[in-house]
Amino acid sequence: MVCGKLEIDILNSFWSLTAEDEDRDISIQDIVDDLSANGVERAYTTIKTVMDRLTVKSILVRYKVGKKFYYKAAMNKNEMAMDAVKTVAAQFFNGSFTDMIRFVENNTQDILV
Repeated sequence: MVCGKLEIDILNSFWSLTAEDEDRDISIQDIVDDLSANGVERAYTTIKTVMDRLTVKSILVRYKVGKKFYYKAAMNKNEMAMDAVKTVAAQFFNGSFTDMIRFVENNTQDILV
């Protein structure tokens, strides 16, 4: 699954906030505050919209406790990274991890720039 920059920023906030307690309830405001602390200033409504899109993509799960909605990440960082690697391999290298690794090895200088 391909994600945009703000989606990845939000997911990184999730993984950071739940690093010590994976069962922690995460609200939109938690993400807004965490992003802000890391220099990413976005409106609450923008974060809500992106989190709802991540829910539609089944990357986040939304649930209600009392009158408030909370979210959980459906995939951990390793699962998401593996999914991204598989997507790149499928899209650019006909699913061949060997060809993808060879490409990275042959283009390391260009990648690091």
